[in-house]
Amino acid sequence: MENILNKYALTGKVAVVTGAGQGIGRAISIAFAQAGAKVACLDMLTENAIRTAEEINQAGGTAIGIHADVSSEPSTQQAVLQVMQAFDGIHVLLNGAAAKDPSGSVADYSLEDWNKAISVNLTGAFLMSKAVIPHMAAGKSGSIIHIASQLGRVGTANRAVYCAIKSALINLARAMAIDHAAQGIRTNTISPGAVETERMTLRFGTMENARKELGPMHLLGRLAQPEEIALAALYLASDASAFVTGSDLLVDGGYAAQ
Repeated sequence: MENILNKYALTGKVAVVTGAGQGIGRAISIAFAQAGAKVACLDMLTENAIRTAEEINQAGGTAIGIHADVSSEPSTQQAVLQVMQAFDGIHVLLNGAAAKDPSGSVADYSLEDWNKAISVNLTGAFLMSKAVIPHMAAGKSGSIIHIASQLGRVGTANRAVYCAIKSALINLARAMAIDHAAQGIRTNTISPGAVETERMTLRFGTMENARKELGPMHLLGRLAQPEEIALAALYLASDASAFVTGSDLLVDGGYAAQ
């Protein structure tokens, strides 16, 4: 009898992770490598991408760090070309790159701030998917995962652009699932609750402040760890989720249930 845990293995697969330099993207890159994938770590900050790749390689995995500005089509195309030259295939794409979104209502944003957030967080997922899908289609297999948010399902004050972007990613995944199912490509989203990453300290000053303010908003009374989101990503990337497409996986500690 086959061990059911083998379904979670990514042996022989190539995974591309954007936003791999820190936080959730870093944790997912490491999890994919531990599951056996060769990982292309993409980030706007090249040194961070290389650092994650080096951490994987030093632990016995296989990874490369690549510069990528996901808001630029030439940059995404060049990054995917580098992945193909290094690994000759792409089986998983995790769209995790995210620019810091400004706080405020639609009455507060400048058009520049609005467009910048969308260009990275939403258009970046489009451009990376556009670049990767032909290679997945050639192999008749692929898993694309967008990192959305519980705030793609519920609203909150002063996060209008973030809520709009994350909701759009959820429905983008549904549409992509319909368009590319016949090519063997599955597309899903993960919607985390608040996660203990560097981004929390940018918004709240300290992690302790973030825990005090956001922890009680989750039924489980705490923030998530990046590794908990990585395990959800591993599920959607692997054959364990072979019958899952067009879905949004909430990993939000019960935030959206209230």
